Amino acid sequence: MSYDKVEVPAEGSKITLADEETGELDVPDDPIVPIIHGDGIGTDVGPAAQKVLDAAAEATGRSISWMRLYAGASAREKYDENLPSDTVDAIREFRVAIKGPLTTPVGAGFRSLNVALRQKLDLYANVRPTYHLDGVPSPVKDPSEMDMVTFRENTEDVYAGIEWEAGTDDVQEVKAFVEDEMGYDEVMHDGPIGIGIKPITEFGTKRLVRQAIDYAIENDRPSVTLVHKGNIMKFTEGAFRDWGYEVAEEEYDECITEDELWEEYDGEAPEDKIVVKDRIADNMLQQLLTRTGDYDVIATMNLNGDYMSDAAGAQIGGLGIAPGGNFGDGRCLAEPVHGSAPKYAGEDKVNPTAMILSGRIMFEYLGWKDAGQLVRDAVEETISSGTVTYDLHRQIEGGTKVATSEFADAVVENIEKLA
Repeated sequence: MSYDKVEVPAEGSKITLADEETGELDVPDDPIVPIIHGDGIGTDVGPAAQKVLDAAAEATGRSISWMRLYAGASAREKYDENLPSDTVDAIREFRVAIKGPLTTPVGAGFRSLNVALRQKLDLYANVRPTYHLDGVPSPVKDPSEMDMVTFRENTEDVYAGIEWEAGTDDVQEVKAFVEDEMGYDEVMHDGPIGIGIKPITEFGTKRLVRQAIDYAIENDRPSVTLVHKGNIMKFTEGAFRDWGYEVAEEEYDECITEDELWEEYDGEAPEDKIVVKDRIADNMLQQLLTRTGDYDVIATMNLNGDYMSDAAGAQIGGLGIAPGGNFGDGRCLAEPVHGSAPKYAGEDKVNPTAMILSGRIMFEYLGWKDAGQLVRDAVEETISSGTVTYDLHRQIEGGTKVATSEFADAVVENIEKLA
């Protein structure tokens, strides 16, 4: 495929699909990997992450040929649009990519570019591992208890963006339909009203839950928890719960339900079984604090997953170190959880850990678990030694404050020592 304003690296090989049914990839040792640095602090954390990921790839006998793509502010400068087809087409073709944060206006302007990329590429699972790194300050007594991976459905729920603005003719038509045809006039008060629709499908639910269960199997995780508000939203979030259990019970011999755990195994799960359970969303937010170690893999809808993964991230030191990725069938777009923080753009001061560890997710998706573990260990060694950026330095005693680029250099040095 040819591109208008993007250059395909002359060196490197393309990642291809080895099995269309399973989404298994054929990954060369010198893949071409698209990268979007992102808006705001993306100009700082993007290059820092590249440097670290290059070092980890080289230390494990591999190399990466980076393919620079554009979205957000950089795309407006180059293409006069926020999300050019070059960017979407390149990620679609080369399958595995990484991006920095992109700015989304609140209440006005264009819709989220992050959401748009996920939807256009059908990256239906937003995956957010949450684990503590030694040396990172935390508001809880034992942050090491947190070791959880959230699978958040990416394409449905309120994030689907099906809504009508107050004061428009369209919203009045929807209001009239709800009042006249559906009989919900008691909640349709007079005056301005905005209306949104929350779609939850069997198809979307089941493929998300399959991803979560497959991950638990592949990574020896003992449980998968379906998180929902089905006690109130019975036909959307309640259906998510029911469809999730159907996947576990009908498609996986490895799974048992929490009821079976107690009725047949007296509460002691066999080593070859994964316990599938469910929790109400508000209760789950409490249990993240009170019973942290009870949860391993979470499968939930879009909005719940956003709240929960951020709350979990607070327990391990905040979003500045929280990585993420978006999985589809044979595709991955890794990205940090944090935003673009434009006021710090170009100052070479922010913490690049979240984007670096998002690269770890990308490596694991490629099957490079050794390189991914090396990245994690090197980052942890750097932070635990007290070499940190300003955000962590102000919370610890006796550390050395370094710039974004200097932190990346220190991680690279530790990669070379640990390799």
